[in-house]
Amino acid sequence: MIRSRPLSQRGFSLLEVIAAIMLLAIAFTALMKVTGASISLSQNAAEHSEAAMWARSLLDSAFVGQAVKPGTSSGRFNQQFRWQLNVTSWNQAGVAEPAAPLHLYQLDLDVQWGPSVHPRSAHFRTLRLGGPEVDAAGIGNAQASP
Repeated sequence: MIRSRPLSQRGFSLLEVIAAIMLLAIAFTALMKVTGASISLSQNAAEHSEAAMWARSLLDSAFVGQAVKPGTSSGRFNQQFRWQLNVTSWNQAGVAEPAAPLHLYQLDLDVQWGPSVHPRSAHFRTLRLGGPEVDAAGIGNAQASP
């Protein structure tokens, strides 16, 4: 006499267990990809934040105690971040008046990091007000109008 169990006490078949494990593996794989992308985006945001911090520091301290001079300069903040600053005379009309007592200068700062083959970069731009350049005798180069 073979007794059959009631339907409420039957277990899962092997096929059902395998299907459940496969669904769990697919969901876990997708979750790991999302987590990896999230970590990568967080690292990218941290690098951009650090580049902005370095840029703000450089732009805030540029030409403090000395006259603003047009030209290009470059350097390194640390082993990872490098910079290039381009200073040009700026005027809304396009041409700066040489006799003006104050001049606006545009400071363009490029901050780069990562490998030199495919570097990541951020660009920052600001305006700085500067007076006439002072020569060695302490006399300004700007000419006074009569």
